[in-house]
Amino acid sequence: MTSRKLRFLLVPLAVALSSIAFAADSTAPGQLSPPSGTTQKARDAAGRAAREAEKAAREAADAAKAAAEKSEVATGKVSKALAEGVRRAARKAAEAATRLEEKAGTSASRALDESKEATRAVQEESRKASAATAEALQRAEESLKRSAEASKEDAEKAAQATREALDKAVEATRSAAKAAADASARTVEAVKHAARRTEPAKK
Repeated sequence: MTSRKLRFLLVPLAVALSSIAFAADSTAPGQLSPPSGTTQKARDAAGRAAREAEKAAREAADAAKAAAEKSEVATGKVSKALAEGVRRAARKAAEAATRLEEKAGTSASRALDESKEATRAVQEESRKASAATAEALQRAEESLKRSAEASKEDAEKAAQATREALDKAVEATRSAAKAAADASARTVEAVKHAARRTEPAKK
């Protein structure tokens, strides 16, 4: 067989093999761009951060409520021991709100596109909660000082200011907890939706 005839036979063979290879590649288009490990890790991180923010928000709300209840128990009483108890409870609330603010920031930075708005709302509400609990702690510390040094009337005024600040802290932390619960739910839905989009690729 001459070289010309050989080339004549090989050309269609090469074309056929190329077509087969192309067909094999196009039979599983989803496999051309499977969800990468990095993408999956990002989804997992977003879900975890949202859940942690929700947990921190609940803890902050509970701590603020506990401090407010302690303050109510002390109503009408001028006692250094009671004022100290309120101060400690207010400090716990402030610390819990600070943790919430940190968790909310992490959640916002790791959020999926579908839940970014919700996580930003948590971040904003957590800032308000942190500010409110910090104010309540300041008032509680002032109340403690007044209970030891000032007149009964001044001490009661300071205690009343503490109660009012703690009521605001309760309201702020509850709002943050509600926003965090909503963001967590949206993140879960976003992760599920993203997973459903990749399901055909796995078949």
